[in-house]
Amino acid sequence: MLLLLCLFIGTLAGCGTWLLLRARTFDAILGLTLLSYAVNLFIFAMGRVKVNAEPIVEPGVAATLATHADPLPQALVLTAIVISFAMTALLLGIALRARGDTGSDHVDGEEPPR
Repeated sequence: MLLLLCLFIGTLAGCGTWLLLRARTFDAILGLTLLSYAVNLFIFAMGRVKVNAEPIVEPGVAATLATHADPLPQALVLTAIVISFAMTALLLGIALRARGDTGSDHVDGEEPPR
């Protein structure tokens, strides 16, 4: 399970980097979004993926990571999701405005000669 998650995170990061290096604004925004998804999954995986772990400490049970889920990565990922949503909305607004002003979605504002 963990190997599959690692491969998925690596694929997301690789695709995000490839899209980020392209010369179109929409591709760059999509690449940033995929990179943020990869980082969120990485942070979540660092909190130990554990099935059926209790999120709340019960009386009489030792509060260790072996018996309970770690809430810190979950809180960090939730915050990162909200921030990345706002960042994506802002970048889309800027990209649409730049497309309207320049007539092109190329990052330099002009199409390269073919």
